[in-house]
Amino acid sequence: MSTTRREFLGTAAVTWGILGASGRGTGARPKVAALASTYHYLSHAYHIVGRFLDGFMVFGERPELHKPDFEVASLFIEQTPDGDLGRAKAERHRVRLSPTIEDALTLGTDKIAVDAVLLIAEHGDYPINEKLQKLYPRGRFFRDVLKVVERSGRTVPVFIDKHLSYDRAEARTMVAEAKRLAVPLMAGSSLPVTWRLPSIDPPLGQTWTDALVASRGEIEVFGFHALESLQCMVERRDRKGQAQGVVAVTCLEGDDVWKAGDAKRWSWSLLEEALNRSHTRNPGDVRLNTKDFVPPPGRPTFLKHPIAFLVEYADGLNAAALILNGHVDDTTIAGRCADGSIISTLFYLPAPPGANFFNPLVLRIEDFFRTGRPPYPVERTLLTGGILDAALESRTRGHQRVDTPDLATINYTAPNDSGQIKTSLAHETQNGK
Repeated sequence: MSTTRREFLGTAAVTWGILGASGRGTGARPKVAALASTYHYLSHAYHIVGRFLDGFMVFGERPELHKPDFEVASLFIEQTPDGDLGRAKAERHRVRLSPTIEDALTLGTDKIAVDAVLLIAEHGDYPINEKLQKLYPRGRFFRDVLKVVERSGRTVPVFIDKHLSYDRAEARTMVAEAKRLAVPLMAGSSLPVTWRLPSIDPPLGQTWTDALVASRGEIEVFGFHALESLQCMVERRDRKGQAQGVVAVTCLEGDDVWKAGDAKRWSWSLLEEALNRSHTRNPGDVRLNTKDFVPPPGRPTFLKHPIAFLVEYADGLNAAALILNGHVDDTTIAGRCADGSIISTLFYLPAPPGANFFNPLVLRIEDFFRTGRPPYPVERTLLTGGILDAALESRTRGHQRVDTPDLATINYTAPNDSGQIKTSLAHETQNGK
């Protein structure tokens, strides 16, 4: 990160003493409203809200428990089936358990009474459409937030976990409404900010010729992660004055994935470079391993064959994201530059129950809540989610190439600071002491 955690923590309290709206000038911790679709063991709300409540370990010169300098003032949970942990967590930490989103933001008053919003609509019992998208209510939650913001005449930063919406038209409206009301908006997951092995930042302005991500998991849930990993890297390329946007997307499945590689629609050599960074690569042939894969029961969006998303950028860059269940269980990328050099890395995700890849994400959310400036433009998430939606549309249309004029004009400048965490993964000692 561009500043050390010690430097940040030394200034955050002073800064928030000035900026925190609910405690302006009093030194009180700024208040956060947490909105969750559900809150159970290992859910995203469990990991993100839990870190705001309980803190988490950060490793630098010495191990330290980092406690975010924010008060979770309210918690709204839409679904509380058996196994709910949110209500007990709220009681333990004396957090207001709100029956509505409006109450979570107003704390029972007639206007917004918090300084920031965590919107975490991941997990829960929601329908799945024909495109295999789970219809999480991110858009609905956000509209309810904006109603309170507009009525109150005061904006607060809002973080939306993962993509903005399963529907790219709704996502575009969400971004437009946030801009209209001057609401600082950040969205996305931990993949762009987690540890990279090796730790690399592609130089800004370097020319890329092609790129490939090798990933795994459910077609939408992890498809987003694969595309987000792609975008946070290729956004740094020299675009020759063109927009960041994407002009067309194609989804392929099964043997058609391999045929596309043989036809040079994606690069076998880049796949090998990406797989060489994997910590989970299965010995043997990728074609056979993906054929042998047995999806876990009860998860209909875990498909028993390889999947490819072929992405055509407005500046001519061609990229691919491959979902290779049975062959890998992590996410890696390889990109080829115009000078022939290869950039490759693993997006490292420490396993549950700790799932410590949420640590860098929460640190970045803290930065955002403190400053009101997202670490990267929300247009990145708008584009990434849009590519995913178009890819799933391609699948339902018989794997046809889908033109995406709505995505072609999306544009933003990549941040100088990539945002990836660069602290230690765990406590490191010298000479084994």
